[in-house]
Amino acid sequence: MQLRESNIEKLADDSVYDTLIIGGGINGAVSAAALAGRGVKVGLVDQGDFAGMTSMWSSNLIWGGIKYMESYDFKLVRELCVSRNHLITHYPSTVQEIRFLTTITKGFRWHPLVLWAGTWIYWFFGNCFTKIPRLPKLTQINEEESVINTKPATGCFEYSDAFLHDNDARFVWNFVRKAMNSGCVAANYVEATGFERRDDIWHVGLRDVMSGREWTVQTKTLVNACGPLADRTNALADKHTEHSHVLSKGIHLIVNQVTPNKRVLAFFDEDGRLFFAIPMGNRTCIGTTDTRTDDPHAAITDEDIDFVLNNINARLDLDKPLDRADIIATRCGVRPLAVQNTGGKDRDFLQLSRKHEIDSDIEQGFVSIFGGKLTDCVNVGEEITNLVKEMGIRVRYPRYRWYGEPVDAVRDEFFHQAQLMDLDAYTSPASSEPLSTRLWRRYAAHAIGILENIREDPRQAEILIEGTEYIRAEVRQAARREMITKLEDFLRRRSKISLVSRQETIQQSDGLMEACEMLFGDDAKMRFDEYFRDHPITNGIARDPGAGPLPAQDASNDDATVAMDESKQDKKVEGGFETLNW
Repeated sequence: MQLRESNIEKLADDSVYDTLIIGGGINGAVSAAALAGRGVKVGLVDQGDFAGMTSMWSSNLIWGGIKYMESYDFKLVRELCVSRNHLITHYPSTVQEIRFLTTITKGFRWHPLVLWAGTWIYWFFGNCFTKIPRLPKLTQINEEESVINTKPATGCFEYSDAFLHDNDARFVWNFVRKAMNSGCVAANYVEATGFERRDDIWHVGLRDVMSGREWTVQTKTLVNACGPLADRTNALADKHTEHSHVLSKGIHLIVNQVTPNKRVLAFFDEDGRLFFAIPMGNRTCIGTTDTRTDDPHAAITDEDIDFVLNNINARLDLDKPLDRADIIATRCGVRPLAVQNTGGKDRDFLQLSRKHEIDSDIEQGFVSIFGGKLTDCVNVGEEITNLVKEMGIRVRYPRYRWYGEPVDAVRDEFFHQAQLMDLDAYTSPASSEPLSTRLWRRYAAHAIGILENIREDPRQAEILIEGTEYIRAEVRQAARREMITKLEDFLRRRSKISLVSRQETIQQSDGLMEACEMLFGDDAKMRFDEYFRDHPITNGIARDPGAGPLPAQDASNDDATVAMDESKQDKKVEGGFETLNW
């Protein structure tokens, strides 16, 4: 909390910023990292937490958009494939190649051989960077992925894309932290209340959502990176742009692992759209839907859940079909899709892509970002830097590379120190990877500081929150460096704890209150109570904030939840808590 308060004081002084960015999702985060890293004086604010909307509701996939080939958006597919390769290269610990096994059912609009040929074109678009496509026989699929129901299938094909090993919001946060390391002044839970242009300077009204404090900040240029709320922000600033947004609601259901293989199972739903079963540690993320909405805070519905369950059950051969009692958590959010204000909305909604568009008023120093994907984030940062430079802002270090993991020498030093202190001996028996690997992936160069804490006090290597992989030193690191303002920030966005565990398990963990004390000091009990008040337990399911109430279940389903939990064979129980691979 000290970091946030310090940054708010800096935002409230009389300094004039080169650029103020409104919105801390992926577009705002990379814009801040790119500009600050090149020597621009940058401020970044978000009315909620960083990555608090669209950027925490993705499928965690870094992919070239193979589905856009059907709408002949070949240029976009080529650009996204190259961007995917770029991220795999520069984030080898975080962005990793993964195989997609796609099953085609009888009556589908394309023959499997046509789709398989398409994967080869897709592979060439990506400069043959990944493993080559494969056309397995159904008998092979029965052996490799017995969970797939191949009875209604006419064929399968397999190709490669990539996924985020940790969650999407964590990926976004690391760009925010990178920006702050380069001098950016950032604060979450700070909203923009008004905009006025005077004497070539923007005067922006800001309000601290937590305290109610209001002030004005001055900036030479403004970047609107508000995602689904970008149109509202433009209206507040009285800016008229070439593009605007239409919104698509997507949901995911998190269930216990349906297959032990590290592979995405892809299918086409009953409407002919791609949906996936995506590995998430020892959980599986299933989705997504694609529903037109006008509400940027869309809520999950009965129909959404039934749609996903019905489709996945029709395509998997499980001992028992998935039902509501199997749902551990849900994700529900909107994707902002960029359209032209004249005629763009006439295009078939389901054919709209996630391509980003950037509108700029060079004379007024105002930029608006529309659409976008995690895959394309580096390009957004570069484009914003070029536009700000065109607006007359000095870019002092134009060749500085503001993205990517630290150089090999830093990585080698971390792992050398970890070996000398036998760090991996502290790895939890239930962990899916060595402790050193996980710390490097999440914290990169800052993981060296965690090693120092553990050397000074070996208790810092102990698991703090039962059933998780989080050690005391990580929570201590989060308290000092990660601007965690509410408990939800930690449980959902800096980690994915609330995505992979039921609310009862989280609430009953003995270490959670200690974590709150480390994160919030004297406010620990208040933040603990606030979280469970705002996220009430409904049939044991953890929900994203703003997702609305889950549909009610009858008592028989509650009984079924208990019975199914007792019968699960794929979880290890220690001390009365599930041991999960987070």
